[in-house]
Amino acid sequence: MCQTTPISMAHRTGHKHHPRPKTNSWRMSPRREEQRRPKKKPSECSVLLFPGQGSQFVGMGRGLLKYGNVKDMFAVAQKILGYDLLSLCLDGPEEELMKTVHCQPAVFVTSLAAVERLNHENPAAIENCVAAAGFSVGEFAALVFSGAMDFAEALYAVKVRAEAMQKASELIPSGMLSVMGRPQAKYKHACLQAREHCLSLGIKEPVCSVANYLFPDGRVIAGHKEALDFLQQNSRKLHFLRVRPLLVSGAFHTALMESATEPLRDVLRQVEVRRPEINVYSNVDAKRYMHEGHVRRQLTKQLVSPVKWEQTLHEVFERTQGQSFPHTYEMGPGKQLGATLQKCNMKAYKSYTHVDVTTHDD
Repeated sequence: MCQTTPISMAHRTGHKHHPRPKTNSWRMSPRREEQRRPKKKPSECSVLLFPGQGSQFVGMGRGLLKYGNVKDMFAVAQKILGYDLLSLCLDGPEEELMKTVHCQPAVFVTSLAAVERLNHENPAAIENCVAAAGFSVGEFAALVFSGAMDFAEALYAVKVRAEAMQKASELIPSGMLSVMGRPQAKYKHACLQAREHCLSLGIKEPVCSVANYLFPDGRVIAGHKEALDFLQQNSRKLHFLRVRPLLVSGAFHTALMESATEPLRDVLRQVEVRRPEINVYSNVDAKRYMHEGHVRRQLTKQLVSPVKWEQTLHEVFERTQGQSFPHTYEMGPGKQLGATLQKCNMKAYKSYTHVDVTTHDD
């Protein structure tokens, strides 16, 4: 165990010492059991996908408190974060939930609460899970699920990450733009033109780059506000079918997040990280995490690198002709990851299920 855990760090900052939640009722140990377990067909296996910032909504988590350790998880979250996350998820106000500092922990905890629901309703889906991936902050939830990090420590790292990203966002007016292009659209060249426009306005070292690769002809571009204004004003010329500003505070996954990397690197040095017990894929290069140092390195790099989600889905669902697909579960608020899977791989999408973070029987 590392010497300085988030428990003791939180204690030093004035929060009371609190117990760890028993959030590993669904944690598997395939390495321990793989010798005696017969190899399963892909159609008997499952893959879990964890969403990122932007999927949050007021009311998420309603009805999940009756599952497993969800109450414990929100109680621990209150101690680590210093505010009532459950109340914020259930009742808002929306403008507070939308803030980077709040919505990242909210999406992280609610997504793992959805795992408790799936474990209750379909334990075989958890037992037979062979891979997980998370979008941006969703990677932390995927890593907790895989046994690579403890819930409380990962949540503390998410808190530090969200605060650092919020701070970085406030340094320069910037944002993110969802772009759907025609086949002839050249995204990198469009970003270059936007940067040249910024230089003509006297902006030094302008940033404008692809921040998320979502699906064929679907991108998120992020950077200086002036660069994004240029892209919107010239969208037709650039062969963009649709451009839509995202409700985020800054240019995530670009060089404008550089100041957030050091606080995250520091906290990741202090938390215990283990090799994942199932395949977990990194946003940075769509490759599997191999060991604890790799996890720490890629999670830090992820802040200033584009999220290669389309490439991750190709990696996870690559199949030889005629081979069946695993069941895919989206764990947490929103169905955006299902929508991207549908556009990237229709055959895999046929076995997709969204595990809702609200229930309608309360």
